[in-house]
Amino acid sequence: MSTSAHNSHGPAPSLLQALGGYQPGRTPVWFMRQAGRSLPEYRAMRAEVGLEMLEVCLRPELAAEATLQPVRRHGVD
Repeated sequence: MSTSAHNSHGPAPSLLQALGGYQPGRTPVWFMRQAGRSLPEYRAMRAEVGLEMLEVCLRPELAAEATLQPVRRHGVD
């Protein structure tokens, strides 16, 4: 099996590489999460801003932070 894949824009994302039969440099992970159940930093953020989940999703800066928290914690791509 080949070890990398490229497209016209450069290296393909690792998930697409794996789906294409290539072996990417990192194991790709696709996940959906229930943030409030697993991450203390998410619960702290919600408590600090005093907003419900939907309100967090409607504010780009908070939605970005909630999205990046598990990426930072778990080291996924």
